[in-house]
Amino acid sequence: MTNQPFFTRDRDAFIPTLAANGPWDPNSMHGRVVIGLLGFVIEQRHGSDDFVPARLTVDMFRLPNIQTPVEVTTRVIRDGLRIRVVEAEFISGGTSMARASCQLLRRTENAPGNVWSPPNWDAPLPAQIPAPTDPRLGMNGKWTTRPIVGAMGSLGPRRLWMSEVRELVEGVPMTPFVHVATGADFASPFANAGDEGLGYINSDVTIYLHRLPVTRWIGFEVVNHHATDGVAIGECWLYDEQGRIGTSTVAALAQKKPMAKPPPR
Repeated sequence: MTNQPFFTRDRDAFIPTLAANGPWDPNSMHGRVVIGLLGFVIEQRHGSDDFVPARLTVDMFRLPNIQTPVEVTTRVIRDGLRIRVVEAEFISGGTSMARASCQLLRRTENAPGNVWSPPNWDAPLPAQIPAPTDPRLGMNGKWTTRPIVGAMGSLGPRRLWMSEVRELVEGVPMTPFVHVATGADFASPFANAGDEGLGYINSDVTIYLHRLPVTRWIGFEVVNHHATDGVAIGECWLYDEQGRIGTSTVAALAQKKPMAKPPPR
C-alpha cells in the first residue's frame, strides 16, 4: 500500500500520522479515525466469526491532538451465549477523548415468515461511475468516492459510494467492520451540510448492521436531517454492492463558523 496509514504502532500505543488530521483543526484528529480505531481494537480483542457487530456507538468528547500517542482500553460488560457487549475508551495524553459501546450478536437462522423491508436502492455500482476529478471530495486522498446524486450542501437527495484507500493501522489490512466503522462518520457532513456549508460538528456516531459488507465500497444515502436550538440529527442508510447493510446516525452541535461549502462535482 503506497498511501500512508492513519496510525502506526509502538507496542500498545497507536501513533497518529499526518493523514489522521481532520477538517476542523489541522492539528486534531479526524473523528472518522477515532471511530475506526475504537472499532479496530474492539474487533481485534473481542470479535469472533460467530458474532456480528450489530451496533457500535461512539461518543466523542474532545478532538485529540495528532502529535500525541493513543491508548485504547477495553472491557467486556457481558459475554453471553448470544449477546456480547464491550466498552472501549480512547485515551490521548492520559485524557479520555472518546468512548465506545459495541453489541455483538451471535449468528443464527432468521425467524420464520416474511417481514416488510424498504426496497433496495437503484444506484449504479461504483465501477459504473467515473471517478471525481476534484480531490477535495475525498479530502485530498483520505478516501475515494463515486458520487451518485446530489452533493454536500445541495438541497435534495444525496447518494454516494465511499471506499478507503489506506490502512487504518500500518501493516493490518482493513476488515469489513473496520471499513464501516472508519467511514461511518461521513454520515454527519453528508446529512448535515447545508447551502451555506457544514454548520454542525457531530458528537457521536451510532452504526447498526444486520450484516457486514462484502466489498470495499460503502454506499451512503441521506434519509434524515433535523435541527432545533443548535442540536441536529442526521441519518444515512448504508449499502454495499449487494444491498443495504445498516444505518449510520449522528448527533451534532451547531458551529459559530461553518465549514466552507464543498465544491460542486
